[in-house]
Amino acid sequence: MTQMTFARAINSGLRRSLDNDPKVILMGEDIGTLGGVFRVTDGLQKDFGKHRVVDTPLAESGIVGTAVGLAYRGYRPVVEIQFDGFVYPAFDQIVSQVAKMHYRSRGTVKMPITIRIPFGGGIGSPEHHSESPEAYFAHTAGLRVVTPASPQDAHTMIQQAIACDDPVVFFEPKRRYHDKGEVDEALDPNSAPPMGQARVVTDGADVTLVAYGPLVKTARDAASAAADEGVSVEVIDLRSLAPVDFATVEASVRKTGRLVVTHEAGQSGGLGAEVAASITERCFYHLEAAPVRVTGFDVPYPYSKVEMHHLPSLDRILDGVDRALGRPNSLSGLEG
Repeated sequence: MTQMTFARAINSGLRRSLDNDPKVILMGEDIGTLGGVFRVTDGLQKDFGKHRVVDTPLAESGIVGTAVGLAYRGYRPVVEIQFDGFVYPAFDQIVSQVAKMHYRSRGTVKMPITIRIPFGGGIGSPEHHSESPEAYFAHTAGLRVVTPASPQDAHTMIQQAIACDDPVVFFEPKRRYHDKGEVDEALDPNSAPPMGQARVVTDGADVTLVAYGPLVKTARDAASAAADEGVSVEVIDLRSLAPVDFATVEASVRKTGRLVVTHEAGQSGGLGAEVAASITERCFYHLEAAPVRVTGFDVPYPYSKVEMHHLPSLDRILDGVDRALGRPNSLSGLEG
């Protein structure tokens, strides 16, 4: 086991994939000589060459379009979108071509493309650098959408995504890039939990708290704080946003009877709504209270000086737990 940052764990996973398969190619803006703006690809071009780690022009649609052609020829391109808000010029390529090629060709054409997107806020960046666009892609049939929350998952899931014959949108929580954790670099990705499987990270009995990506750490902190008040919170890391492992969430909610879902993206049309609706359908007679969503607000991403008021915090998540339990909360006296 090695102690390493989240970013270094992805770098190690990319390195292992490049080593294991000569058809793996990395593409993106400034990923070679610079090593990426977050240095996630640092050193890879030096070790594998400019033909394997390619610095591209600033043209997201062209980058993804080139990846489609490479996939046609049997390669496994790994595309980096420099920031979440820069993905929209490539949106048409991703949802109209990448997501549909396999279906349109009746299975004869595979699209083993991995699209890496640093996402979310909390780093004080300007506009278009702190967005959470995951729902757009989770809504698109034909795409797998995943996001790791720990260095170990980052290391294994990037390898699983690259090896997958389906296109995978791989969201990386950028404010966790410097978080450290134990990583078993020798772990075989085939023996690790599949990337489509949710994980119970904290056992509990009173409330199920579902999170993913950057908020898993905050959710675990909330569970620890709630325990000081005698409340047992079970935290689930979704890991996969499309498809969602509803079975794991369902089993937890059947035990606890209460559900809180949190994410940084705005509330309307977010993943929290899908999880809440699907679990209500599956667990209606087990629920002791209506599901609660703790999310970002339905506004354009705010200026960096006030972004922490927008992002779900420890206190806001604990308030959501209080709402689910029917305890005094920020909406007491306002509902009904």
